[in-house]
This record gives sequence, structure tokens and C-alpha cells, in this order.
Amino acid sequence: MRVLIAEDHPLAAAAMRAVLEADGGFEVVGEARSGSQVLPRARDLRPDLVLLDLMLPELDGLACLERLATEFPEVPVVVCSGQAEQEDVDAVRQRGACAFVTKAGDPSRLPIALRGAADGDPFEVYGEVESARRPSEDLGLSEREAALLVTLARGLSNQEIGKELWITEQTVKFHLTNVYRKLGVENRTQATRVAYEHGLA
Repeated sequence: MRVLIAEDHPLAAAAMRAVLEADGGFEVVGEARSGSQVLPRARDLRPDLVLLDLMLPELDGLACLERLATEFPEVPVVVCSGQAEQEDVDAVRQRGACAFVTKAGDPSRLPIALRGAADGDPFEVYGEVESARRPSEDLGLSEREAALLVTLARGLSNQEIGKELWITEQTVKFHLTNVYRKLGVENRTQATRVAYEHGLA
């Protein structure tokens, strides 16, 4: 299978090339050192697969992914990155990538990921991905309490909060008491300030 590697770090590109060529099932037909080179190289080389770094200069990996999906929808793209967070994985999946490989993972996963992409396997992540903590988790709030804090910060009354969250006013008051205690605040104004400080409003 003919592979185009899009990676701006020469050592990383050389390592990827070595792993794929050692596997025996791949031929690296070219490399791109920046995002702006990816489409021209794909047009010239007509690869079977593209191995795309997420953090490329000039045009980032997400933009490249969108353009590849538009111009070469039949060519599977596997995204690799040293930055491995869940929001990155979600972003590349939404833009049509076939797999996500973390650079810190086992190098032997690279040909496995590419082979799976070529075979049309479901999207898969190869390597450890960090899940970004939600602000509500940092504050020690449950999902229900976080939702209540968001509505509170919008200036809604207890009655309005109850209608929006489909709970009684009594339940609103119960949750508010817990929210105040967990946040270390005494009133709605202070709770709203905490919500803004933590991106919940």
C-alpha cells in the first residue's frame, strides 16, 4: 500500500517510514513537511493511504483532513499526534479520519492502524488518550448540580429552574443547598461568580 506521510519533524517522519517499510506491506511514496504541501503531494503521488500529523505548520491537520475528505474521499487518512486528548480524537473522527494513533504509543500499532483503515474498519484509537476534566468535576459537582448552577448563572428563579430541569422547586432548593456547600459560597451571586470563573456560564 502506497503511503504519504505528512509530518513536519524529520526524525519522526524517518521513524514512521522505518516502521512501515520494515512491516513489508507499505511503500512510503512521499512526505509533506507542512499542511500546505499535503494536497499537492496527494495529487501528484496518488497514495492509497495518508498518515497525517495533527500539528502541522501553515495548515493544521484538521484543515488538511477536511480538504482531503473533500478531494480524495476514497483515500483513508490516519491521524497521529503527540498531543492525545479526547477533544482531538473527537475532532478528527468528525472530519472523517479512519484512526487516531498517539506517537507515544507502541510503534508496531502504526501498520495495524493503517491496515485497519485500508480495510474499512470502524474508527479506532491506538494509544492512551487523556480525557479532559469537565469544570463540574473540578468543582466536585454532580451532573444535575452542574446543570442547576448553569441555569442559576443565567439568572433564572427557582421556579424557572425547576421548569427547565423538570424538577420541583423543593428539589431545586435541596440541590442549591448542596451546590453552595460544595462551592463554599453563601448565595446566588457568589455561586454565579464561581460558575463564570470555571467556564460554566
